[in-house]
Amino acid sequence: MKAHHHQIDMCNGPLAGKILLFAIPLIASSLLQLLFNAADVVVVGKFVGKEALAAVGSNTSLINLLVNLFVGLSVGANVVVARDLGAGRKEKVNEDIHTTLTLALISGIGMMIFGVIMVRQLLEWMSSPTDVIDLATVYLRIYFFGMPANLVYNFGAAILRAQGDTQRPLYYLTFAGVVNVVLNLFLVLVVHLDVAGVALATIISQYISAILVVRCLIKEEGELHLDLKKLELKGTVVKRILQVGLPAGFQGVVFALSNVVIQSSLNSFDDPVLVAGSSTGANIESFVYAAMNAFYQSAITFVGQNYGAGKCDRVDKVTRYCLLYVTVVGLVFGNLAYYFGDVLASFYVQPGEDDVIAQALVRMSYIICPYFICGIMDTLVGVLRGLGYSVIPMVASLVGACGLRLVWVAVVFPIYHTPASLYVSYPVTWAITAFFHLVFLLIVRKRAFAKVRGHVPDYDPSRSREAQ
Repeated sequence: MKAHHHQIDMCNGPLAGKILLFAIPLIASSLLQLLFNAADVVVVGKFVGKEALAAVGSNTSLINLLVNLFVGLSVGANVVVARDLGAGRKEKVNEDIHTTLTLALISGIGMMIFGVIMVRQLLEWMSSPTDVIDLATVYLRIYFFGMPANLVYNFGAAILRAQGDTQRPLYYLTFAGVVNVVLNLFLVLVVHLDVAGVALATIISQYISAILVVRCLIKEEGELHLDLKKLELKGTVVKRILQVGLPAGFQGVVFALSNVVIQSSLNSFDDPVLVAGSSTGANIESFVYAAMNAFYQSAITFVGQNYGAGKCDRVDKVTRYCLLYVTVVGLVFGNLAYYFGDVLASFYVQPGEDDVIAQALVRMSYIICPYFICGIMDTLVGVLRGLGYSVIPMVASLVGACGLRLVWVAVVFPIYHTPASLYVSYPVTWAITAFFHLVFLLIVRKRAFAKVRGHVPDYDPSRSREAQ
């Protein structure tokens, strides 16, 4: 494969700087992707009203619930491509990318059909407030028409990340993000489409970013070259993607389900101010999470390539660096966001809506300050997935974060019936689940390294007993 300046040699040389070189564009890309939703929330909050703000902002947990399964599959694609690149299996890499993009397109069309048909019923199951549900239905129905583009972009970006390229996805999202903001203002202020306008702006931007990433892969040389005539679902590749991606996706779905339960519990107060404030706080938190999540992605890709190349000592170094970076970023960004929380929240609401800002700060005080614990938890999961182990972190998260959170809602929330009692469940369950992941990593690391050091030819962790 021809070397390019935007690629990173993950298997040779110092790691500390390379991980940052990989992560910083990824952080910027994630922040821009969040602007798709944040721009929606800011525009409707400023120019339409708090009911529209609640309608758009409260949809995040539901969107994540429906999308996370397929985003997990993109993680599986990243691991498969990274491992084959690290092991020098060029023909397999080319098979990987054609199957990955085909899977993304089919999944996106399926999600679009399901979302358009089921969205109203799903919102009713979530106990969406009566003065919000109609606007929320309009927003989500339009949003789901962008699902094919959403998944094609995420899967395509996962392929580029596997070779260390986080720069070009950043360029594409920068352009699409600018288009999104301009269209938001035009469709809301000029055309007066309100929530429908911000939804249309979002999906147009998603299609732009998807087209750009597909065009990039078509122009690639060597094993990462995409030929649209060769798009197919190759069974062996799908199986490898599913072995890592399906548990990852299911874990994301269960996490999102627990968040939907939390959102439903907040909706039970039937207070638009509370829902709008919580939505505002959640949007601010998502920017901190995006910064931390870059090191989860870094762990997956760097571990995947180095493990594929049989360089176990570098796997340990990647783990240490990613855990250090995510802790520092989580502590600094989380506490800065809370310190300036009233200023940040004011961007989302109309002048005089101090009650919404106050509710946002309540949420942030419990969630965003200890957010680094969530970053540590996710980074440990990234290392496990880079090694090819995806079922173990899924089970740990199912029992730890998700299961305990649901128990909390069922047992603690009825006793302490306040929003704060819901928010505190997050850091508690993050800490417990992070401990589980660390214990499992120490156990499976020995087995995985023994396989490589035992010179097993073309060892693929997806064939291990854990994956079976």
